[in-house]
Amino acid sequence: MRLLVVEDEEDLVDALRLGLVRAGYAVDVAYDFAEAEEKLQINSYDLVLLDLNLPSGDGFELCRIVRAGEQGQSVRIIMVTARDRLDDRVRGLDEGADDYLVKPFAFPELLARVRALLRRDAVAGRTAVLEVGALRLDTARVEAQHRGRPLSLTPKEFGVLHYLMTRPGHVVSTEELLEHVWDEHTDPFTNTVRVTVGNLRRKLGADGVIETVISRGYRLREAG
Repeated sequence: MRLLVVEDEEDLVDALRLGLVRAGYAVDVAYDFAEAEEKLQINSYDLVLLDLNLPSGDGFELCRIVRAGEQGQSVRIIMVTARDRLDDRVRGLDEGADDYLVKPFAFPELLARVRALLRRDAVAGRTAVLEVGALRLDTARVEAQHRGRPLSLTPKEFGVLHYLMTRPGHVVSTEELLEHVWDEHTDPFTNTVRVTVGNLRRKLGADGVIETVISRGYRLREAG
């Protein structure tokens, strides 16, 4: 899943990016309102971590812009801010945020809130565990199994499998995987998706769980 961190405190940005990448997410960063607005217009994000006190703009306004834009209701927004007054919390949720977290916070709590929101539309349900056919993915523990056998996956392999498991039976294009599993620094002409899917297939064995749909992308078999 691809996240955008909108925050002007560099130390906090570095800590968040490191922790989120280790958890398997692709992470882009914006340090001010204008940069965030530009990236939201160009890229597709699954979730935005949004500070309210931004150089050159206000987080409430940016939240309204996101909700009125093309990404509309598809992107999840967590406001992460030092503003702890009740009226700010209420306003944040009324402006369209899905969650509101006050600084300082414990990173495990933030990570749990991110997982909870990203599971909201997962066809496998609202728990931390996704199951499709013989595949089992625990997003909280970052563990995967196939036919009861543990899988040792890289963060990108885990991310690809996670994304496919939230869309079983549907064709997912290479471009869509790049948008949601890799960050903005990835070369769009790279073969990294093909290589990652190939490695993932080898780890899954010869069952053909992930199918290639010629000229369209990849599909996870629901009975795999």
